[in-house]
Amino acid sequence: MLNGLIGKKIGMTQVTVASGRVRAATVVTLGPCTVTQLKTEPTDGYEAVQVTFGKKKLTRVTGGERGHFAKSGVAAGIKSVEFERRGEGELALGLAIVAGDVFKVGDQVDVTAVSKGHGFAGVIKRHHFSGFPGSHGTHEYFRHGGSIGNRSYPGRVRKGLRMAGQMGNETATILNLEVLELLPEDNAIVISGAVPGPDRGLLVVHHAARPRRRSNVKVAANA
Repeated sequence: MLNGLIGKKIGMTQVTVASGRVRAATVVTLGPCTVTQLKTEPTDGYEAVQVTFGKKKLTRVTGGERGHFAKSGVAAGIKSVEFERRGEGELALGLAIVAGDVFKVGDQVDVTAVSKGHGFAGVIKRHHFSGFPGSHGTHEYFRHGGSIGNRSYPGRVRKGLRMAGQMGNETATILNLEVLELLPEDNAIVISGAVPGPDRGLLVVHHAARPRRRSNVKVAANA
């Protein structure tokens, strides 16, 4: 089918796995995503499948979007993304793809979304600086970042120096999370750990680009 789907974050919970361990998890609604365009090498220069998720109000659909979605006979969605083909399966315009068609329990996935915005933040909140002593002569300088350069060398502020600034509200990807459970009746999956963004926020779930290698070696108990 595809190597990913568009979805919406529902919220966090906890799941007890077979070993008895309790794991933090996130419930994500995936799809149904509708195929809106099939890109081919002769026509577009590369192979891809474009799908859309949700439904956008007609008053918010541009003229270009109306023509694009009219070609496939699909209502305009709130988010459209291109995915690569993966495995077998016939694809056609207007086909609805659900979570169970793409993912199964045990798959490793990468989750991409826009993280929560925290506004303009200082170095302690943004970079976890320790701050200055609360006594011993420190005055009005408890949460500052400290020195940012030197005299003649380097004589400037180095690029990438950790300083106060905008925190969050940027595209973030969490790698190699595990699909713990499928919920076909709700068209949702349960993913291990936390994912970026607020509840009800849009996200994209891909099969992991570089899956983490799992060790199957069992450590023998000491006699």
